[in-house]
Amino acid sequence: MRSQPSQEASFDISSVIHQAVLNPHLDKEMLVKICDSSKRNGFGGLCTSLCHLSIARERLGSKGNTKLISVIAFPFGFIPTTNKIKEAEYAIEEGVEELDLVPNYFALKERNTELFAEEINQISELGVPVRVIIDSNIFFDSQQLAVAINASIDAGAHGIQLGNGFGPAITNTQTKNLSEIIKKRCSIKAVGGIKTFDHALGLAESGATFIGTSFGFEIIQELMKKD
Repeated sequence: MRSQPSQEASFDISSVIHQAVLNPHLDKEMLVKICDSSKRNGFGGLCTSLCHLSIARERLGSKGNTKLISVIAFPFGFIPTTNKIKEAEYAIEEGVEELDLVPNYFALKERNTELFAEEINQISELGVPVRVIIDSNIFFDSQQLAVAINASIDAGAHGIQLGNGFGPAITNTQTKNLSEIIKKRCSIKAVGGIKTFDHALGLAESGATFIGTSFGFEIIQELMKKD
C-alpha cells in the first residue's frame, strides 16, 4: 500500500487543477466568484468558453499562476477549420494563455490523418499553446488512439486532453495507457468525472500532468479536512 499522508504532502493539487467553467446557464455573479476563488486557491488554470473570456481575464488579472484557457469548437468539433481559427484568434485577443481544441474527428475516422493534423498545425501556429482534446471513450482501437496522439504532437500540440467531461469517469488505466503512448513528449490533462482528491491523485500517479474538473473547490475542501 502507498503511504497516503506522504503522497498527499508531496502532491500540490492546486497547481494541477484546471477549473472548468463551462456551464451554459452560469450568471455573472457565479462566474466572478469562480474566477476569484480559482485565483485565490492557486489553481493551475481556469478553462471557460469564449463568451466568458473578457470577464475571466479581468478577474484573474495579469497573467500569473492561474492561466486563462479557452475551449475551441467544444464539445464536438464539427465546424470548419476556418471557424475554429476565428474562435482561436478571438480567444487570443481576449488574453487566453492556452487553447483546448476539439479536433476534426471525422477526418480521423476517415483515416485522413493529414487533414486532421493540418487543422491542429494551423491553430498551433497562432502562437498560443494548443491542447488537443481526445475523447478516449470513442477510441476502441489503441492503434487509432496512437495515430491521433502522434499526429497531434507532430502538428505542434503542446498537450493532449484525455476525455471531454461527457460519458464515464476517466480512469487510471486510460491515463496510464495514454502516458505510455505519449512517452513524455507533451503534457496530459485528464478530464471526466473527477470529483474527489483520491481520484485526482490516482490520475496524477498514472501520468496526468493536469486535472480538468468543475469540482476543484470540493477537492481542495476534501484535502483540507484530511489535514
